[in-house]
Amino acid sequence: MAIKSTADKVATIQKGYTLEGPTIELGAAIVDGELHKEAPVRLPLSMMNRHGLVAGATGTGKTVTLHMMAEQLSTAGVPVFLADIKGDLSGLATAASGSEKLKARTDSIGQAWSGKTFPVEFLALGGDGAGIPVRSTITSFGPILLSRVMELNETQESSLQLVFHFADKNNLELIDLKDLRAVIQFLTSDEGKDELENLGGLSKSTAGVILRELITLEAQGMEKFFGEPEFDTAELLRTAPDGRGVVTCLELPTLQTKPMLFSTFLMWLLADLFEDLPEAGDLDKPKLVFFLDEAHLLFNGASKAFLDAITTTVRLIRSKGVGIFFVTQTPKDVPAEVLGQLANRVQHALRAFTPEDAKALKATVSTFPMSDYDLEETLTSAGIGEAVITVMNEKGAPTPVALTRLRAPESVMGPSEDALIASTVAGSALLAKYGTAVDNVSAYEKLTGRAASSTGPAAGGSAAQPPTGAGAGLDPNAVDADARRIEEEILGRPSSRPAPAPEPERAPQRRSQPQDSGGGMAGDLAGALGGALGGGLKSMARSLGTQIGRELLRGVFGTASRRRRR
Repeated sequence: MAIKSTADKVATIQKGYTLEGPTIELGAAIVDGELHKEAPVRLPLSMMNRHGLVAGATGTGKTVTLHMMAEQLSTAGVPVFLADIKGDLSGLATAASGSEKLKARTDSIGQAWSGKTFPVEFLALGGDGAGIPVRSTITSFGPILLSRVMELNETQESSLQLVFHFADKNNLELIDLKDLRAVIQFLTSDEGKDELENLGGLSKSTAGVILRELITLEAQGMEKFFGEPEFDTAELLRTAPDGRGVVTCLELPTLQTKPMLFSTFLMWLLADLFEDLPEAGDLDKPKLVFFLDEAHLLFNGASKAFLDAITTTVRLIRSKGVGIFFVTQTPKDVPAEVLGQLANRVQHALRAFTPEDAKALKATVSTFPMSDYDLEETLTSAGIGEAVITVMNEKGAPTPVALTRLRAPESVMGPSEDALIASTVAGSALLAKYGTAVDNVSAYEKLTGRAASSTGPAAGGSAAQPPTGAGAGLDPNAVDADARRIEEEILGRPSSRPAPAPEPERAPQRRSQPQDSGGGMAGDLAGALGGALGGGLKSMARSLGTQIGRELLRGVFGTASRRRRR
């Protein structure tokens, strides 16, 4: 094979990264040890929902890469989600100051640099930090993700799914940890032993193990992460008044003590988006780009059900306009089924100090297309702020591999001032919705016969209204609405049912008593199906209700968003 000249190598990169639509500018190519600003390396904005991997050893610049990409996505009007592990990404809210060193770097790659601020929303998991509290209800979180947090084995995970099934069937709302504890305690009591036996596959001893693990979570102070108001993931899709995408930074300062909780919560956010967003097809730009930091925490020791659910989410969520970038040290941290879905690759330097490092290096090189680089040497010698890149072009083909000196962020590379973060949070519209926890009537109160005691209504909200009783019956408009939804979403055909007439707003109501198998969600579903398909098929409709009711309630991770339960 003829040896290519430097000019030919540069020409290959120039041709491969000549793109027609809007792009994310990544930097300039380094070929044969020389920087060539006439060979820019970029990523098509329309291909950001084909997912990606940002990898590299500690200290090689991964966080700065996320920072730089988030800035450009925001400018293009694309909302961004960042897991801000170290708090460094809060600097997006503060304009950077120039320097001679910075100017020399940006000039060398052809970057027209100026200091800028970006619209940032600060969130904190469970209020553990300075941001808006992010909570999930236990019901919404689902049994698969909760099993991951509790580190249950596959048998125990299956048993926990039966507990959730029982709670769903009996209208026992699992809002926080005490609700789930109350349900398990009921099933293992003399009063609930018949219900436990009817569940099948759930032994009293396994239920006891789950209960002990649950009590351990409470002892570790994890109850503040579960409850109401539950965070609505649609908040991640917002744009600022000037059209720029809002950059949402989620922090958990105590990550070191709760790494599994943090990574699993990130997956809950994705799963909730996956279940709620409509199909979008090919878009000019994604609806959201989600950077999932410390990705290896997701996969270490994960059950098959959990891995299958991640793979399904990654494979299908791109058609809903969401791009996911996994951030970790080496591609080996990501299972092959997921890695194969990551078309855009930004690989920072790797170290080869140990035999295990050498194996990881060889494995990383094997995941790249053939190139003009000696990648083993390139990846071990790349400097901070440099990365080996290949992405998907606008035609869906991989671009040439290019060692790239990356662009510099235009906001501060580090934390913003505490006072700025505090003022941003205080001025956020989300504070009124999520700032104060509430404790509404749920499984614990129903099973113990105690009235709910609110810890304080959410600011700007109202306390839950008392239930009106189970005898109120179904509203005809609600039946029509359910029938339309079932025909269109489940039976897959246009509905002939009339659109329901608009109703005046009414305060939300909660049922206070579990219903028998003929009532509740399954009964409503059967009634709606009976109305949609004709009275002669009511028995079939009721049977279908029991079979697909759980499908309506629970998604790929067993999650059940409050919006899907309405």
